[in-house]
Amino acid sequence: MDPVALALVALVGLAVGVGLGFAARSQWANQSIKAATEKAARIVSDARAQQKDLILEAKEEKIRLQREAEDDARERRGELTNLERRLHARDEQLDQRSDMLEQRDRKLLEKQIELDRGRDELEKLNQERIVALEQVAHLSAEDAKGILLEAIREEAEHDAVKLARSIERRARDEATEKARDIIVTAMQRVAADHTAEHTVTVVHLPNDEMKGRIIGREGRNIRALEQATGIDLIIDDTPETVVLSGFDPVRREIARLSLMKLMGDGRIHPGRIEEVVAKSRAEVDLTIRQAGEQAAYDCGVPGLPPDILKLLGRLKFRTSYGQNVLQHSMETSFLAAMIASEIGADVMAAKTGGLLHDIGKAVDHEVEGPHAAIGASIAQKSELPFKVVNCIAAHHQEVEYACLEAPIVQVSDAISASRPGARGETMETYVKRLEDLQGIADSFTGVEKSFAVQAGREVRILVRPEEIDDLSATRLARDIVKKIEEQLTYPGQIKVTVIRETRAVEYAK
Repeated sequence: MDPVALALVALVGLAVGVGLGFAARSQWANQSIKAATEKAARIVSDARAQQKDLILEAKEEKIRLQREAEDDARERRGELTNLERRLHARDEQLDQRSDMLEQRDRKLLEKQIELDRGRDELEKLNQERIVALEQVAHLSAEDAKGILLEAIREEAEHDAVKLARSIERRARDEATEKARDIIVTAMQRVAADHTAEHTVTVVHLPNDEMKGRIIGREGRNIRALEQATGIDLIIDDTPETVVLSGFDPVRREIARLSLMKLMGDGRIHPGRIEEVVAKSRAEVDLTIRQAGEQAAYDCGVPGLPPDILKLLGRLKFRTSYGQNVLQHSMETSFLAAMIASEIGADVMAAKTGGLLHDIGKAVDHEVEGPHAAIGASIAQKSELPFKVVNCIAAHHQEVEYACLEAPIVQVSDAISASRPGARGETMETYVKRLEDLQGIADSFTGVEKSFAVQAGREVRILVRPEEIDDLSATRLARDIVKKIEEQLTYPGQIKVTVIRETRAVEYAK
């Protein structure tokens, strides 16, 4: 086939295809437009329907909001109305109170005017009364005021004196309590024996034959011994006993020691006696010096002169009322040091004065005068401190206190001498003192029974309650104390306790 023909056929076919395709596309486009138009119409219809619903809902919401707003406004108007009503009522109350206050002010003003008028009248009457009193008393107002002020001053002075006495009494009580605590503390801290050592004045012999040997032929041995020692030997019918009698305790100790050595040796004759007495005297001198040095060391008092130490050691063989004087002096030194440390005094001066306060007793049988003055003179010659000298001189209040340590030594001396067991006392004297105490207590009216207890340091008195009341019991105790102080001599103090009790007893049957 011819190529041209083929081309024509192809062109024709292409044109026919294009035409058919264009026709089909037009048809399809028309259908699409129609469908779109229908869809748009539906959408518009739906939109209109929804628009009506929304408008209805909006109207309903508007109506609801308007109703709520009206209700809220109505409530607000009601609250405002109530508030306005309350405010109005309060205004009325305030007006009423204001009226009442005005009335009260008017009344107060009237009363003030009346009071002023009454005050003026009272002042006028007072002036008239003063004038009348001045005429009656023949005194002016100034004179009467002076008298009144003088009376007030006297009353104030009286009250001041009473207050001062009360304060002084309270201070004295507190001071007494404090002093008691200090003294009790010092006493508790001193460890002292209840029984003091007694000087031995009796020598026991091994047998009665020794008496003849001591006496010797025609009494030459006993005369030689008495002449060498200065002590009297008493040999009586008492079996196996020789009594040494002498005022000098050191000589008595030399005689005792010599006699013991002679009896131990067995050779007793005048030549031997002089030799033994000389050795005994040397031993006793050594013992005295060592005792004085040991006492000073134990009490903590260094630097004492040798003469003072020797006199102090002599007190080992001296007793006072059965109490060893050296032991008593050491106790006094301990007590004085403790009390001085408690109250802030000079401890060294106090304990030195306490140790040496009885130093005069070492030579009081040789020197005239009281032992306190003798001891003070010895201390002054030895150039001891002034406080120590005053402590020795004033411990029996024979001279005035010149330092705080002097009364401390006196108190310590009294404590050591009057403590239980410090001084010996015979049974007869002890029983007599107890009987005297009970006799003084029984001599008062209203006393039923009395008992002396604690070795005569306390008296307990039972009184009849129907005759003695509480106030009288206090007065009775004071009267008994006064009578004891006047009639009895005793160491330390005696406590008087008055007991008053009422008992009601019934029996169930």
